Amino acid sequence: MEDVLRPIYQERASSSNTLGILMLEKVESHKSVTDHFDCILLVIVNESEEDWYVKHYEFNNKKAAMHIVTENLLKEWINTSGYRKVVDWLTRGTIIFDRNEYLAQLKARLRDFPESSRQLRKAIEFAKLVRSYRECKELFESKHYLDANSLMIRSLHYLARLAVLEKGFHPEIIVWHQVKRIDPEVYKLYQELIESEEPVEKRIQLMMLASDFAIHSRAEQGASHLLDIMKEQEEPWTFGDLKVHPEIKHYTLDLSILLEYLVERDIVETKLIETKGNNVYHRCYQVK
Repeated sequence: MEDVLRPIYQERASSSNTLGILMLEKVESHKSVTDHFDCILLVIVNESEEDWYVKHYEFNNKKAAMHIVTENLLKEWINTSGYRKVVDWLTRGTIIFDRNEYLAQLKARLRDFPESSRQLRKAIEFAKLVRSYRECKELFESKHYLDANSLMIRSLHYLARLAVLEKGFHPEIIVWHQVKRIDPEVYKLYQELIESEEPVEKRIQLMMLASDFAIHSRAEQGASHLLDIMKEQEEPWTFGDLKVHPEIKHYTLDLSILLEYLVERDIVETKLIETKGNNVYHRCYQVK
């Protein structure tokens, strides 16, 4: 397949703007990783008018897709799980062009998974977990059991991804296969929810009790990225200052509910600062 596609990617390889090219062929058991294409070509470039450009090809009754991605966007995808398949492509793909060992070094960093990257990813997944679980609880209390069940499944998925990150691995698309091996307790929660013969109301009620403990026990570790940033200054933070912090931008949409959860857990405390209004205060936040 590489021989057939060589004329397609050779032009890219000859450009000084190209950092590396890798190829991933479809595996029957994991067709979705390549979007059901027979082959993926990932071309990483320094810069481009479009951060992400895709071309589709067909040859000999086979299909190929070439993704041309800027280095900055690729880093964002890796750090935030913005496009989850790309980690699979990078780890499983074969390097067919590598300028100054760019891809070889990137693959090595993915295997090492530095602590700073893991902390950010954990914060993103934990914030999503808190929001999803809270919404599930509200729907359950309002007797919207089917919707609550959907959100409970989503919550367990975030919990599973968090469990994988805690063990130092990147969550893959087939995350439950990973969790079954490395965190049987979380896998058992999912199994009980899916396979239980209890009525849906009872099933969700039991899962909420178990999930509540699983979330509480992970609170400080899951939110450590945010807590470490908040410790950088002695003064309390306004929500606005935290929201625009460059390292928090990847989970700002869930920042408010995450802070409220940490306040309830007595990990973060609120400080009230006077305003010009009578008995109206700015609500600020500080790690206890």
